[in-house]
Amino acid sequence: MTRQTTKLTPAFRAAACLIGLIAAIETGFAAEGWPQRTVRLIVPFGSGSGPDVAARLYAERLAAEGRWKRPVIVENRPGAEGVIGATAFAGMRDDHVLLFSPAAPISVFPFTQAKLAYDPARDFVPIALAVDTFGSISVPASLNVGSLAELVALARAQPGRLNWTAGGGAFPTLLAGFAKTAGLDVVQVTYREQNLAIQDLAEGRVHFMATTLTALLPLAHAGKLRLLAVTNKTRAALAPDVPTATEAGYPEVEFEGLIGFFGCRDTPPALRDRISADVRAVAAEPGIGERLAKAGQIVRASTPAEFAAAIEEQRARIEAITRHTGAIRR
Repeated sequence: MTRQTTKLTPAFRAAACLIGLIAAIETGFAAEGWPQRTVRLIVPFGSGSGPDVAARLYAERLAAEGRWKRPVIVENRPGAEGVIGATAFAGMRDDHVLLFSPAAPISVFPFTQAKLAYDPARDFVPIALAVDTFGSISVPASLNVGSLAELVALARAQPGRLNWTAGGGAFPTLLAGFAKTAGLDVVQVTYREQNLAIQDLAEGRVHFMATTLTALLPLAHAGKLRLLAVTNKTRAALAPDVPTATEAGYPEVEFEGLIGFFGCRDTPPALRDRISADVRAVAAEPGIGERLAKAGQIVRASTPAEFAAAIEEQRARIEAITRHTGAIRR
């Protein structure tokens, strides 16, 4: 059997190159002319949450004259730690709809949830980091523990006596990894409502907890909780005296609360770059950092490539922890 090959003439090659060039130019023009209508930001958490606060601030500034010149509407779709909103967004396939979300639906949930209705690698295109939210580890004031090292010592002295809980996202994985690495015999307690967990923590029925800093700060200020560490690389402006986990001697608990903009799977690179540049411009505006700091967040804008790299680093970290603890579900 003879195999036939098709020879491409110089004219054919030139035409193909011209078509590709025209397509690239048209994509660039499309990015420059975007948006043509109202832009929707899907936030997979409720109104008043950390992601919602940041989303509304960015929406306000992106919609302003000189930038998108179109309304930017925040649409809250809370539930299942962000999975409901992320799943809804994955099915929209609309370049005027963006997801504003923590990275957890991509970096954490594939390893901690048995089944997802979306493909993390296919359905979300990272566009730009926007903020980094602070996580923290806290104990009840009645426990008389002042540092992570003292908590570890107490847990080792009383094996099986202490218990812990965590908020959503990566926090349960982080604390499970912390306990495993430190060789602690401690009991995990789960709650359907985080507020109940925090209440039990304040009353001493739970001995330590990891969740967002802003969720624990009011009771810490009231003297009912003691903040032992923040999980981020830097200290929080709202709690400047609280060390980072790395400063406290436990770098395995370090974790960045990445929150940013995602596009649908068909978002062209030129449009990603255009949106990312606008997000970075907003992040650099005077006063933005101060307003976000009051919500327990710091500005951390990025390019699409930088955001994708940060997510991959986080994903690899969560995979390693879940394998170490034996809790991986893949």
